[in-house]
Amino acid sequence: MLEFRRFSLLCAATLAIAACGGNSAGQENGREKTDITIGMLALPEVAPVQLAIDKGYFAAEGLKVEVEVIAGGAAALPDLISGKLDVLHSNYVSALAASAGGVAKTKIIGDAYVAKPGNFVLMTKKGSPITTVAGLKGATIGVNTLNNVATLSVSALLKPAGLTPADVKFVERPFPEMVAALEGGQVDVAFLPEPFHQAAARKGAVVLSDIFTGPTADFPISGYLTTETFARGNPKAVAAFQRAVRKAADLAVASPAEIAPALEKYTKIDRATAGEMKLGGYSTSVDATRLQRVADLMLEFGYLKQKFDVTPMLAGGASS
Repeated sequence: MLEFRRFSLLCAATLAIAACGGNSAGQENGREKTDITIGMLALPEVAPVQLAIDKGYFAAEGLKVEVEVIAGGAAALPDLISGKLDVLHSNYVSALAASAGGVAKTKIIGDAYVAKPGNFVLMTKKGSPITTVAGLKGATIGVNTLNNVATLSVSALLKPAGLTPADVKFVERPFPEMVAALEGGQVDVAFLPEPFHQAAARKGAVVLSDIFTGPTADFPISGYLTTETFARGNPKAVAAFQRAVRKAADLAVASPAEIAPALEKYTKIDRATAGEMKLGGYSTSVDATRLQRVADLMLEFGYLKQKFDVTPMLAGGASS
C-alpha cells in the first residue's frame, strides 16, 4: 500500500485499562477505556474518522482518539492483536481470511466503505490492444496486493467474460508506481482506486472497465475491527466509538463538501483532487447479508477452504 506519514500517539494503547494515562474521565462516566488508538489507511474511505475528530464527535462521547496511519490492514493485524492498536481499519478480505484461518479472534465494530461506480477501475495504456474484459486473456494485471480484495474482485469480473484467474497474471505494484508500470510495459492493465486513476488518466491511461459491477455491485470494501478481548472488556467504549463514527458517516453522506478538508489532514490528496473524486458509500452499519457475499466470493475463488459465516464476527451495534 501507500507510504504516508505516521501520526504521533498521545499514549501507547494496550488491551489493559492501565496502559494509558488519563482514563479517570472514563471511570467517571462508566467507560472502561477512553484513550483509543485507531490504525487506518490514508484513503478516502476513513474520512469519517477524521471528521469525528474534527467535529468533536469522539470527544462528546468521552473518547480521546489518536490515529496511526498504517501500510495495510493485514500488515497491521499483529499490532491489533498485541494491543498496540485498539481499532484497526482493514479490508474485509484480509479480516475474514484471518478470522477463518484462526489467525486472530476479531470483531467487526463498524462498516467503513462500500464500492460505488467509478471508485475502482481497470486501466490500460492509450492505444492498448486490450479493449474489453474478454481481451484480458494472457494479460499482466497490476494490483497493489496479491490474494486480496483487488485480485478477488478482478477474478469475479473475469468470470462473466468466460475467463478465470489462471488466464491472467497478477503482479504487485504500489498504486503510486502503477502509471509508470503501465507506460513501461511492466503491466498491461492496472487496478486503480480513486484518486490514482485520476492521475493515470491525466497521463493518458484509459478506463477498460469498472471493477465492482454486476454481481459485485455495492461490494463491501472495508470496516473497523477490534479484538474479541477488547470488545468484551470495553463494550461501552466500543459503543461510543460506533456512535461517533456513524454520526460522522452520516455527515459525509449528507455534506460531501466536508470530506475534502478532512482528507488533507491524513492523506496527500489535495483539495482540488478531492473535489473531483468519485467517492464510495460511507456506511453507518454492517449489512450482514452484504458482507456474507465477500466470504462466499472468497470461497468460490479459493481464498477460504470452507464456507464461513460472518455473523459471529459482528459486534453488538455493528449490524443493521
